[in-house]
Amino acid sequence: MINPSVTFHVAPMETSHAEEICNWDYTAPYNIYGWMPWEQMQALGIEFGDPQLRNEQYVSILNGQGILCGFAQLFPMEGIVRLGIGMRPDLCGQGLGKIFMDAIVQSALLRYPEREIDLEVLTWNQRAIRTYQKCGFTITDTYERLTPTGNKPFYCMVYDK
Repeated sequence: MINPSVTFHVAPMETSHAEEICNWDYTAPYNIYGWMPWEQMQALGIEFGDPQLRNEQYVSILNGQGILCGFAQLFPMEGIVRLGIGMRPDLCGQGLGKIFMDAIVQSALLRYPEREIDLEVLTWNQRAIRTYQKCGFTITDTYERLTPTGNKPFYCMVYDK
């Protein structure tokens, strides 16, 4: 049963959060969502290892006690903001997805009120797909995209405001 007192809020991603996220260890098949070591991300200046990109696009998702529970990327595109989402591995599958996603969607709506919100999800990730559907996302397209392990099928899901 979900604790109804659990809340999440969005905050700027601090460097310490970025470093912590790089240490998260997901079990297979979700390990595809892991990140390279923090030092390597910083050295390459990629994703949240780039301070400017981290400040402009990444946010941390914190619980009511201020503990890091996940992150989101709000990637601006022409007329769209694409979400990239990660929840701390020990919280996955605990029934917290809807309130976690609701916080991210509200943040995206505040930051980009005029844009459509979408996300991409691997077609096998039914746990995430069910959560996104509960939050108002609908599958609008299917396509293959290159991943670190080769081309994989993805759904594009769009939020229905």
